[in-house]
Amino acid sequence: MGARVGRMFRNFNLENRVHRELAKEKPRMAPRHPDNLPLTASSPEADAVNQKNDTLLTALRSVYVESTDPVAAPAEDSKAVTTGKETGRRPLKFSLPGDMFGTVELTDVPKGKLTIVEAMKALGGHQHQPQTWTPEKIAQEYCLDLKDTKAVLEFFVPFKVEIIPPKSGTGKQIKAS
Repeated sequence: MGARVGRMFRNFNLENRVHRELAKEKPRMAPRHPDNLPLTASSPEADAVNQKNDTLLTALRSVYVESTDPVAAPAEDSKAVTTGKETGRRPLKFSLPGDMFGTVELTDVPKGKLTIVEAMKALGGHQHQPQTWTPEKIAQEYCLDLKDTKAVLEFFVPFKVEIIPPKSGTGKQIKAS
């Protein structure tokens, strides 16, 4: 009960309070701390920072680093993998009509991947006709891995909407206006 009362007071006249707050002038910025303090070069910390340490300098001069480029063979392999991914694409089987939600219309997808529409078609086909739409056929149709296809068909089930008519015509029905 207390939350309802608190919510009423919090939301009371909210729009007018927002407009009033936005109409106010912005507050002035706080003054900055002065940064023109005199530098004290005679402090012990400044002396320690500016002093050269000869033992560290000689140790640094004795360090020698050699740098070599990596072998060119792995770079060629990575290029081959990326071109293999680019060529491993397949055209879409199904797509949504029109430009839904302002998304770009896809023409092809990588092998081993599905769009939402294709996944719903495959799952629905398997649900309604499991003898025709076997996991092997779905994997072949959409270029998927058979193990992944079996797992998807086992764990994902699309919604099934059934409209049940009323038992008698005397029941209450919503009339169109």
